[in-house]
Amino acid sequence: MSERVVVYQDKSFRTDFRASDPNNEESNEVETVMHLHNLTPYGMLLASVGSCTAIVVNSYAKHHDIPLKGITVDASYDRVFADDCEDCDENTQYEEIIREKIDFEGDLDEKQHQRLHQVAKACSVRRLLETGIRIESS
Repeated sequence: MSERVVVYQDKSFRTDFRASDPNNEESNEVETVMHLHNLTPYGMLLASVGSCTAIVVNSYAKHHDIPLKGITVDASYDRVFADDCEDCDENTQYEEIIREKIDFEGDLDEKQHQRLHQVAKACSVRRLLETGIRIESS
């Protein structure tokens, strides 16, 4: 089982979220998320990565006159929060991979397409996850 969130954002920054049911191994379908609070914490993390990536790419395209009409970020994580929550006292380390598939909508040439894929890596949420962040609680 895994968690999956698909973020679509048009050139006006209108954003739609779709997610799979992490408890249904049989289905690979994604359905519209009416309220983000209905996502699991992992789903929220995927939504954060996807929306950050979309905003960064969309902003770059707008400021550089690239004819991007929309972007879809399909992010998945091969863990399920409900399963992990059962062992949360014992499991102290997660070394996993978030998979991200990015599709661009618009009349883009190959150079623009490659550039937007490079820009997608500038998402600050992605950078935090890749380099790590310490959280101090009190």
